[in-house]
Amino acid sequence: MDHVTIDGLTLAYRTAGAGRPLVLLHGAISDGREWRPQMEDLSDAFLVVAWDAPGCGGSSDPPEPFRLGDYTDCLAGFIRALELDRPHVLGLSFGAGLALALYGRQPSLPASLVLASAYAGWGGSLPPEEVQQRLHGVLPQTEKPASELVAKFLPTLFAGAVSHQTVEEISTIMSEFHPAGARVMARSFAEADLRHVLPHVEVPTLLLHGERDERAPRAVADALHAGIRGSRLVVIPDAGHQINMEAPARFNSEVRAFLRSVDGR
Repeated sequence: MDHVTIDGLTLAYRTAGAGRPLVLLHGAISDGREWRPQMEDLSDAFLVVAWDAPGCGGSSDPPEPFRLGDYTDCLAGFIRALELDRPHVLGLSFGAGLALALYGRQPSLPASLVLASAYAGWGGSLPPEEVQQRLHGVLPQTEKPASELVAKFLPTLFAGAVSHQTVEEISTIMSEFHPAGARVMARSFAEADLRHVLPHVEVPTLLLHGERDERAPRAVADALHAGIRGSRLVVIPDAGHQINMEAPARFNSEVRAFLRSVDGR
């Protein structure tokens, strides 16, 4: 794991492979380790870079007022500091919203977008009462033992049976969450409404959605697909929210084929 300092925050990240850069943005209550299946598989063709967002993994906690625009500026600084020239940007859940926000503020940075289990921010994809319900569900959990948080949220990530190894892997990642960082991230995503970005996206965009995702229901994916002209929506059967870990072979195959088409390979 390497580190770089952006705007006073120390950011941890992992790299694998060589070639056209592919930046991976993880979801909430997680860190860059969730991308292990992608780093192992896609690094034969790409320079794969998985960051730990501020307040996650090996990165510094952001200040309490930090919001999605601040994460976005930090990500743009991270991409420039690593001299990643027009990377493909792949985000999952919160990370997908962050990828959209990056395009909205820095449209010349990404060469393409892959939005998995995505939202246009909670505020842009969910009814206000559900946003408040989710926020009030997350914040108290950050004050409790990690085992309670894992027990509450882990069942919402997968649709079917997954291996014991996969459950242990994501449980370990979640159990090492930063309480302060999780609170800042939850508040920032609850406030975020990125619907205004959708009609302006002009880079190739792939949407990946789990057929049985209970956290980002199909209607959310359909709205993003309708809002981003020319986007492609792929629904992965019998998969839930954490599709990169639940269905890694299909997920990686779709990402690889899409990026090859963008790069003309």
